[in-house]
Amino acid sequence: MNASPTLKRSLTLKHVILFGLSFMAPVTVFATYGVAIEKTNGMIPTAYAIALFVMLLTAYSYGKLVQEYPTAGSSYTFTQKAINPHIGFLVGWAILLDYLFSPMISALLVGVFASSYFPAIPMPVWIVLFITVVTVVNIIGIKFAANFNTYMVIFQILFIVLFCLLSAKGLMEGKGTGELFSMLPFFSPDVQLSALLGVVPLLCFTFLGFDAVATLSEETNQPKTTLPKAIFLVPLIGGVLYILVTYLAQTVFPNIASFKDPESAAMDILFYVGGNFLTTFFLAVTLTAGFASAVASGGSAARILYAMGREHILPNKIFGYISPRFHTPVYNILIISAIALSSMFLDIVTATSFINFGALFAFVFVNLSVIAHYFIRKKKRSGRYVIAYLMIPLVGALITFLFLIKLDVHSLILGGSWLTLGFIYLLYLTKLFTQRPPEMDFEDSDPILSESDAS
Repeated sequence: MNASPTLKRSLTLKHVILFGLSFMAPVTVFATYGVAIEKTNGMIPTAYAIALFVMLLTAYSYGKLVQEYPTAGSSYTFTQKAINPHIGFLVGWAILLDYLFSPMISALLVGVFASSYFPAIPMPVWIVLFITVVTVVNIIGIKFAANFNTYMVIFQILFIVLFCLLSAKGLMEGKGTGELFSMLPFFSPDVQLSALLGVVPLLCFTFLGFDAVATLSEETNQPKTTLPKAIFLVPLIGGVLYILVTYLAQTVFPNIASFKDPESAAMDILFYVGGNFLTTFFLAVTLTAGFASAVASGGSAARILYAMGREHILPNKIFGYISPRFHTPVYNILIISAIALSSMFLDIVTATSFINFGALFAFVFVNLSVIAHYFIRKKKRSGRYVIAYLMIPLVGALITFLFLIKLDVHSLILGGSWLTLGFIYLLYLTKLFTQRPPEMDFEDSDPILSESDAS
């Protein structure tokens, strides 16, 4: 009798790190630079350092939990098992905002850019073409998607390296401050602490990606050792790149008052540093980054839906289905692609509002799950365990909760409405909490197909 098709373990540490970085799309640092520096009047590298610290706290919690629960559900799974199945459902419901709307944002950005560059072709045509390519890549298989994203991330990193080299060259030639080493981007007496901290939640958005790594646990070789490393390295690598880029951008172009439009400030800096060549290169990189991010976020969303479908929280025949040919959750990928098509009717502000709320809500409960699992349930409360399983995750939970309640009113209204809808569905699913939601079996009861078995 043939075994049911399952997800295939084929990813290495390199694949997983690059998959997480592709979700983050490192060149987004340029997209947020102008808005962030206007809000703080400088000190963006310091703000990124704070954001990196906060994200590493949550990455630490993800790494601890993925060792205990190496399954495809990520934050949904962690909260479900460590705290409560009902809360786990709501966390999974909230994080879907992040994954489901990320491909939509990528499609919208690509559509806006491509239609402005080629005005004869309507934006919906570009969006449909973009989503079609992303869908095919994700259906063919996770390793193909990871390899595809490898080239996309390398392209972005090459651009960042080129920008850094040209900026350093410009500084040595007298541009900007004329100094390679300056404390101005890290400290300014004119910057208020409240303004500096106020921009950190926006910068945290650019780190989203390490949580996507956790959804690949059932397709990664030796997940209990590989994934904690990757989950920590993804935000660390991204954070170092962000700090370096913003430091050089601020020193080579310190006159932030001269920006015509904060949202396009990066274009002014890039043209000043490298002329038409660098700006054209940036536009090409932005296009490929959109593909890479959509492939990563769409693939991760499909696997969260698969985890919920497999345990019958969502209809199993659709959401728990794995293609016998491709060994991927094909129906889920198609559903996410259909949602992404709505980018033809939405704007960036609406979509990003959903993402910010969903991610921070999930981060709060992932940190709390470490406390619930290790400190409370396993009673690891002596010596270093107090720091490892209480203090670190507690600080992470408190800071992310602070960022959550500081989101703009649109984020809170949209996110709260989505959570309310999820709560109503949970009432229906559990018959007014008289029944427990179905729970996932964490043992690999279905044989994992070997590399040679899948084609």
